[in-house]
Amino acid sequence: MTTYLLRRLLLMIPTLIGITFLVFMLVALSPGGIGAAVQAQAGGSFQANSQVAVEAARLEDRYGLSDPKVIQYLRWLGRISPIKFGQRDQVLPNADLIRPPKRIPEPPLWRWFADALPGAEPGPLVEPAGTQADRSLQYRQLSREYSEARFDAIAANRLLDSRAVAYAREAGIEGAVTEQNRADFDVIDSHIPDKSLPAWADLEAAGKRAVAAYAKAAGLQVRFKAYYDTTPFDEAGVGIIPGVLSLAAPDFGVAYSNSRPVLDQILECLPVTIMLNLVAIPIIYLVAIPSGILAGVRRGSLFDVGLGSVYIALYSFPVVLAGVLCVGFLASKDYANMFPVAGINAQDARSFAFLPGYVAGEFQRGWLLDRMWHIGLPVLCLTYTGFAVLSKQTRAAMLENLNADYVRTAKAKGVAAKDVVFHHVLRNSLLPLITIFVTVFPAMLAGSVIVERIFTIPGMGTLLLQAINNRDLELILANTVMIAVVNLTALLVADVLYALADPRVTYD
Repeated sequence: MTTYLLRRLLLMIPTLIGITFLVFMLVALSPGGIGAAVQAQAGGSFQANSQVAVEAARLEDRYGLSDPKVIQYLRWLGRISPIKFGQRDQVLPNADLIRPPKRIPEPPLWRWFADALPGAEPGPLVEPAGTQADRSLQYRQLSREYSEARFDAIAANRLLDSRAVAYAREAGIEGAVTEQNRADFDVIDSHIPDKSLPAWADLEAAGKRAVAAYAKAAGLQVRFKAYYDTTPFDEAGVGIIPGVLSLAAPDFGVAYSNSRPVLDQILECLPVTIMLNLVAIPIIYLVAIPSGILAGVRRGSLFDVGLGSVYIALYSFPVVLAGVLCVGFLASKDYANMFPVAGINAQDARSFAFLPGYVAGEFQRGWLLDRMWHIGLPVLCLTYTGFAVLSKQTRAAMLENLNADYVRTAKAKGVAAKDVVFHHVLRNSLLPLITIFVTVFPAMLAGSVIVERIFTIPGMGTLLLQAINNRDLELILANTVMIAVVNLTALLVADVLYALADPRVTYD
């Protein structure tokens, strides 16, 4: 069993890589690709020569959107992998990860505006201060200066791009403007500049500005890199081969939509979704399995037919409609007003005692009862559709085993009816139920997206919808990893349960 489990765990790695690669490529190869998503986040079009266009260019630089799609994916995969290559990241006192500064991209067409690209002039290098607080302040100042210079260089390159588009059109250079209204500098650079054109003056001014901005940013980059190489902060992870290979915690990046670490947001939302499912799934099993057993034992009876009809009716009722009706009637002040409309606790629940009791002579429901009261309707919407699937599967498994030869033999030997049902038939009917569990748990996580949205619950469903609406690639990929891990783990747990439920199942 141990060898099998290790093999399955190792096989999860290529499976996760395949799933995340597929999702990444679906986003990247969709109309406009990742750039369109980032552009929409910036609030405008790459075509505009405005602050919006500059912001879009910054985001393009941040995510490396100019690189091939596979390189972009490998860069993201390298960040979330615990195996790191190259120079180790460092950790600020507030636990934020910092990386070596990226190289400044050379301004396009610089040979048209300068005889040589100016070399980096770093200026006086900065020695790390004594205390960690002083070093952190030092780092932030250097980072701010470098970031401002880098953004100036990016803005200058973006302005040069728009001027090059105008120049290429005036010069009639074919193929120099892409479908995204961007300049193809390789095509433009293959022509001799025509300085007699009216657009040349604007192009030259933008080019000289880009060259000057590059020189300043390159100098600060060298200075910043020299400070980073002194290792002013603790390095992340554990070094294996210095400067080549190390082990460190996965880094899911920072969400662009709210500038918060992705992992922090997942750790906030995941317990809420797991809590809902840990309450809902036992309810489903506690109701569906006994009813399925009774339906199988009393096949064709009024109980069997009536319960089956009720379950099928519940299964056919859409969760979306059920949630809306619960909010509109059971939670509305104009009707029943029995449950809260949103959230998982009252606003002042932190001040409650854990269990119900009397405070100053008045009854207080306590934190636990308040939580159960708030999640009552969401759990109801999560559970009722699961009754039909599990109950029908239990009934079918029971009927198959009730007609088996060993059951007739047990009855012929005088074994009590309840012992036949529970000790023989039920145990041999567990394998299909375990298979259903593999599908129920991930499906419940997926179904909670709708429920959490209706009842305004801050769980993974809400987080995923926000990531999609905001087109936040980092959050989408992190949610993809989480969902894939849950599904693969459910499959692994099912294999273990098979062996525990049936001694005939072995993985040796």
